[in-house]
Amino acid sequence: MGWFSRRGGRRGTGPAGRSDGPKMEIDRRAVEQHLRAFVDSRLGVEAYVEPATSVTTTTIVLIAWDGEWTRRAVGSPKEGFELSQRLGIPAYDVNQTGYPNRMREWSRRRRQGDA
Repeated sequence: MGWFSRRGGRRGTGPAGRSDGPKMEIDRRAVEQHLRAFVDSRLGVEAYVEPATSVTTTTIVLIAWDGEWTRRAVGSPKEGFELSQRLGIPAYDVNQTGYPNRMREWSRRRRQGDA
Protein backbone atom coordinates (compact mmCIF):
# COMPACT_ATOMS: atom_id res chain seq x y z
CA MET A 1 0.00 0.00 0.00
CA GLY A 2 1.39 3.38 -0.97
CA TRP A 3 1.60 6.48 1.17
CA PHE A 4 -1.01 8.44 -0.77
CA SER A 5 -3.53 5.59 -0.92
CA ARG A 6 -3.40 5.31 2.89
CA ARG A 7 -3.91 8.99 3.42
CA GLY A 8 -6.84 9.26 1.03
CA GLY A 9 -5.14 11.28 -1.69
CA ARG A 10 -2.72 14.12 -2.15
CA ARG A 11 -5.00 16.72 -0.66
CA GLY A 12 -4.96 14.99 2.72
CA THR A 13 -8.69 14.36 2.68
CA GLY A 14 -8.16 11.14 4.66
CA PRO A 15 -10.85 8.65 5.54
CA ALA A 16 -14.01 9.96 7.13
CA GLY A 17 -14.94 8.90 10.65
CA ARG A 18 -11.69 8.49 12.53
CA SER A 19 -11.69 5.78 15.16
CA ASP A 20 -9.02 7.45 17.29
CA GLY A 21 -7.49 10.83 17.98
CA PRO A 22 -9.00 14.21 18.77
CA LYS A 23 -11.33 14.17 15.73
CA MET A 24 -12.61 10.65 16.24
CA GLU A 25 -16.26 9.78 15.72
CA ILE A 26 -18.09 9.07 18.96
CA ASP A 27 -21.16 6.87 19.32
CA ARG A 28 -22.72 9.15 21.91
CA ARG A 29 -25.67 6.85 22.52
CA ALA A 30 -23.41 3.89 23.28
CA VAL A 31 -21.25 6.07 25.53
CA GLU A 32 -24.25 7.27 27.52
CA GLN A 33 -25.64 3.73 27.81
CA HIS A 34 -22.31 2.42 29.14
CA LEU A 35 -21.93 5.26 31.63
CA ARG A 36 -25.56 5.00 32.78
CA ALA A 37 -25.06 1.27 33.42
CA PHE A 38 -21.94 2.09 35.44
CA VAL A 39 -23.80 4.71 37.51
CA ASP A 40 -26.80 2.46 38.06
CA SER A 41 -24.70 -0.46 39.29
CA ARG A 42 -22.32 1.36 41.64
CA LEU A 43 -22.49 3.72 44.60
CA GLY A 44 -21.06 7.21 44.98
CA VAL A 45 -20.12 7.77 41.35
CA GLU A 46 -18.49 11.07 40.36
CA ALA A 47 -17.43 12.31 36.92
CA TYR A 48 -14.06 13.82 36.02
CA VAL A 49 -13.83 15.57 32.65
CA GLU A 50 -10.41 15.23 31.01
CA PRO A 51 -9.20 17.69 28.35
CA ALA A 52 -8.44 16.71 24.78
CA THR A 53 -4.80 16.08 23.91
CA SER A 54 -2.97 15.84 20.61
CA VAL A 55 -3.89 12.14 20.45
CA THR A 56 -7.26 11.89 22.25
CA THR A 57 -10.52 13.76 22.30
CA THR A 58 -12.10 15.03 25.53
CA THR A 59 -12.97 12.14 27.82
CA ILE A 60 -14.98 11.58 30.96
CA VAL A 61 -13.92 9.26 33.77
CA LEU A 62 -16.54 7.95 36.16
CA ILE A 63 -15.19 6.89 39.54
CA ALA A 64 -17.23 4.94 42.10
CA TRP A 65 -16.85 5.19 45.89
CA ASP A 66 -14.45 2.21 45.97
CA GLY A 67 -12.25 3.65 43.19
CA GLU A 68 -13.49 1.48 40.34
CA TRP A 69 -13.51 3.60 37.22
CA THR A 70 -14.38 3.70 33.53
CA ARG A 71 -13.43 6.17 30.78
CA ARG A 72 -15.19 7.13 27.56
CA ALA A 73 -14.73 9.79 24.88
CA VAL A 74 -17.27 12.61 24.93
CA GLY A 75 -16.02 15.10 22.34
CA SER A 76 -15.92 18.33 24.35
CA PRO A 77 -15.85 19.50 27.98
CA LYS A 78 -19.35 20.93 27.56
CA GLU A 79 -20.67 17.53 26.43
CA GLY A 80 -18.93 15.86 29.38
CA PHE A 81 -20.54 18.17 31.92
CA GLU A 82 -23.95 17.93 30.24
CA LEU A 83 -23.71 14.12 30.23
CA SER A 84 -22.88 14.00 33.93
CA GLN A 85 -25.86 16.25 34.60
CA ARG A 86 -28.14 13.85 32.68
CA LEU A 87 -26.68 10.98 34.70
CA GLY A 88 -27.40 12.91 37.91
CA ILE A 89 -23.84 12.81 39.25
CA PRO A 90 -21.38 15.53 40.26
CA ALA A 91 -18.74 16.48 37.70
CA TYR A 92 -15.31 18.01 38.12
CA ASP A 93 -12.69 19.42 35.78
CA VAL A 94 -9.72 17.11 36.33
CA ASN A 95 -7.33 20.02 35.65
CA GLN A 96 -8.79 21.77 38.69
CA THR A 97 -9.23 18.86 41.09
CA GLY A 98 -6.95 16.03 39.97
CA TYR A 99 -8.02 12.41 40.45
CA PRO A 100 -9.13 11.03 43.81
CA ASN A 101 -6.69 8.69 45.56
CA ARG A 102 -9.28 5.92 45.60
CA MET A 103 -8.92 5.62 41.81
CA ARG A 104 -5.16 5.03 42.05
CA GLU A 105 -5.62 2.60 44.92
CA TRP A 106 -8.23 0.59 43.03
CA SER A 107 -5.95 0.41 39.97
CA ARG A 108 -3.02 -0.67 42.15
CA ARG A 109 -5.10 -3.39 43.81
CA ARG A 110 -6.32 -4.60 40.44
CA ARG A 111 -2.78 -4.86 39.08
CA GLN A 112 -1.86 -6.89 42.15
CA GLY A 113 -4.93 -9.10 41.72
CA ASP A 114 -6.73 -7.91 44.86
CA ALA A 115 -9.61 -5.98 43.26
